Amino acid sequence: MSHGFELAPAKGPAVPDNPAVAGLSRLLDRFNHALLMLSMVALILTALVLTYSVVSRYFFKVATDWQDEASVFMLIGVTFFCSAYVQSYRGHIGIEALAGLLPRAVNRARMIFVDLLSFLFCGFFSWKSWTLFHEALKEGQTTTSTFAPPLWIPYSIMAFGMTLLTVQLLVQLAARLTNVRGNHV
Repeated sequence: MSHGFELAPAKGPAVPDNPAVAGLSRLLDRFNHALLMLSMVALILTALVLTYSVVSRYFFKVATDWQDEASVFMLIGVTFFCSAYVQSYRGHIGIEALAGLLPRAVNRARMIFVDLLSFLFCGFFSWKSWTLFHEALKEGQTTTSTFAPPLWIPYSIMAFGMTLLTVQLLVQLAARLTNVRGNHV
């Protein structure tokens, strides 16, 4: 349980026992880390864009019609690109009240069930995101603002991020099913 501050940095994603799953997990970890760095840059750019917008409107009375959508698109990227990284650390919100009360075997089955349900949900979400992307690209959909950027941009980001999260969940589920040492992956 965390109370808002930790004395030591996070240990990192658990390494699966199965060599094939471990290799895929390492590859995914490197990719997730690269997307995390890209997302950090996007978050800083978003702050700069919004600051520029406020300053230009307040001091120079210059309207900026592009900053809202540029910022929203970058925040969508940050959110979806980092979801698999957070999942690799099992950092998403979870209720662990039962974990300490259940026997080890029952808790393991519960975690497999939760991972499977999460995988299925994220797989469905990914599929629907790719269909949104395809429709937006095919139909040339844009936002309703005067700037009117194409909607395929945020939809592709969302679809890619959810697909990556789905793959992360699949790797963690495979690790949980193939681990022999009882590691908590």
